[in-house]
Amino acid sequence: MTRHGAGLGLGLLALCAQAFAQPPQDANADQDQLSAVTVTATRVAEPSFDVPASISSESIAPDALGVNAAESLGDVPGLIARDRQNYAQDEQISIRGFGARAPFNIAGIRIYMDGIPLTQPDGQGDISEFNLASAQRIEVLRGPFSALYGNSAGGVIQMFTADGSGPLHASAAAVYGSFEQRRFSADVLGGDSAFNYNVGVSQFGTAGSRGHSAAQRSSLGGKWGFQFANATHLTLLLNLFNGPEAQDPLGLTRAQFNASPQGTAPSAAQFNTRKSTDQSQLGVIYDVPIDEANTLTLTAYGGHRDVLQFQAIPVGTQLAPASPGGVVSLDNGYGGFEPRWNYHSQLLGGPWDIIAGLDYDVLDEHREGFNNFIGSTLGVEGALRRDEIDEVDDLDPYLQTQWGPIERWTLLAGVRRSTVDVHSTALYTPPGGTNGSGAVDYGATSPVAGVLYQVSHDLNLYGSYGEGFETPTLDELAYRLNGTAGLDYSLRASLSSQFELGAKLRLAQGSSAQLALFRADSNNELVLESDTGGRSAYGNAGLTRHQGVEVSADAHLLPRLALQLAYTYLDARVDTSYYACSAVPCAKPNTLVAAGNYIPGLPEHDLYSQLQWQVTDHWEWLLTDSYESKVYANDANTVYAGAYDVLGIDTDYTWQWRPGQLRAFLRLDNLLDRRYAGSVIVDNTSAEYFEAGPPRAILVGVSYQMH
Repeated sequence: MTRHGAGLGLGLLALCAQAFAQPPQDANADQDQLSAVTVTATRVAEPSFDVPASISSESIAPDALGVNAAESLGDVPGLIARDRQNYAQDEQISIRGFGARAPFNIAGIRIYMDGIPLTQPDGQGDISEFNLASAQRIEVLRGPFSALYGNSAGGVIQMFTADGSGPLHASAAAVYGSFEQRRFSADVLGGDSAFNYNVGVSQFGTAGSRGHSAAQRSSLGGKWGFQFANATHLTLLLNLFNGPEAQDPLGLTRAQFNASPQGTAPSAAQFNTRKSTDQSQLGVIYDVPIDEANTLTLTAYGGHRDVLQFQAIPVGTQLAPASPGGVVSLDNGYGGFEPRWNYHSQLLGGPWDIIAGLDYDVLDEHREGFNNFIGSTLGVEGALRRDEIDEVDDLDPYLQTQWGPIERWTLLAGVRRSTVDVHSTALYTPPGGTNGSGAVDYGATSPVAGVLYQVSHDLNLYGSYGEGFETPTLDELAYRLNGTAGLDYSLRASLSSQFELGAKLRLAQGSSAQLALFRADSNNELVLESDTGGRSAYGNAGLTRHQGVEVSADAHLLPRLALQLAYTYLDARVDTSYYACSAVPCAKPNTLVAAGNYIPGLPEHDLYSQLQWQVTDHWEWLLTDSYESKVYANDANTVYAGAYDVLGIDTDYTWQWRPGQLRAFLRLDNLLDRRYAGSVIVDNTSAEYFEAGPPRAILVGVSYQMH
């Protein structure tokens, strides 16, 4: 780890600690307020302060569009959420560098909602299904303990729905802003110990900040809890999502971006690039207390997802016999179950917990490809060019334990065995081509260990180590570099070793700070060799490393003035050189990626700050600043998006109206109207790398909560 990065991180922590130092008082009385309870790291509800891992628990941002989960995650160090303003490709999220290369959806990071996976067994997930109308908080787990969640767990993001309690509680909200953005939502919850409920609905639409970027989506999230005899508890979870059409403006070349950042790629309008999505999912969680020490939890879920995407593949390219066309149709059925045993007792005078479980997940995907033209008419579904059934099975037994045998010390350890089987059956063989049927299997054992030492009641030090495992997703396997039909069975799984050292500090008045130094070394990391018109082909690199420093602080400067800081220094580089492709089809990689090159899509420095001024009990102001250093767009490090610094200001006011309260907010984003690339499309073969962030924009909203 560079001295510059470590020194900067330690310096920031020292400055923050000095800045919000307060007169000493009884910290024990404030312990519950200073430590958020988390369950993602250890699968047991406990204060995050006492867990030897980097984990953040974030409330849902109230003064926001309320559509993208990333709106609530700006102050999470180590997490990069790209504002690509492209709802056809969804949010682009990475954690400590994992997931940065994914051109669409989320890969390399596990996504959960109330304990139910939203990441499919091949490792690809989608965060757009989060229903924020009924959400309570989002937890983000970073570092070695993510490996306990199996395949593609470079990090874990989990949303939790609020539990209903008490009499009927209803709320409704409306938000409107620039680019014809509008969101309407409503939520009802309530109940008692025998039965409780929470149902939220949301509808969103936008014309888009760029041309050809309009989108619509609606969602429903439901949670019902039933309490039976002997404290047995049943939870039903329903999630419905519909995105009837999201236009895709595609990326821009450097010249196009400089001329008109909010413009549209010519091929996007030519082929009417767009995507539609429809998903439904049902989950069941059944908790059975066996005795005072033992609890059994049974989880099962199932769902269906349809995707239809129109890409900008030139007609001439599609005329090749082996071409899969320019329209992708996915018909996915998926599901899984997990029995888990929890044991809590004492061992040699210290608290002892054991958790053992078995995850089984299955995905059945019907993939079809069609031409995106009929005669001279473009952007329509044409002749069939690909038809196959792809199946993925994932079986993962795991065991973890936590023990505190010595005063002030806590030990955690775990192991997970992952077995992922991929089978493809071709129902269509291209003229003169070969049948693309085949199979490939992946497997790995992922050990994890950590130790926490309580220096004092308000200072914990910890260290952890883990080995991760990431298989190629079906979308990453979908296209071969040489242009022939079928999945790319030559891709290998990536294996990584992660280390972390950290400190967690609590101070009076609810102030706190955290520091983490981390490193991840990967072998066979999945790299994007080529991306053209939405069609991506992948390969394996040699050795790569991600190392850096994370610092976060919550400082109460004055009784009504608070400061939040989140800083990440990330040094992500190639350790051993390898060859990549500069165009497709590509019979053999032909472009050298030199050792020492930066991994594209990742900034070296990322800083978020927020100053909150509580003018009165009902009125507050927020000032935010987001800084990101330059980001390379290709493996050769010859093209990059420049650094940017974006300011925002927000104010809200709350009126007490019996039997509830009315709240209104006004927000200005990109206050200085900066021109910047909100994201880059890594290794785009057509050099269309850049997706512009939005210009200056206004957002207003009003909500009413009835108690």
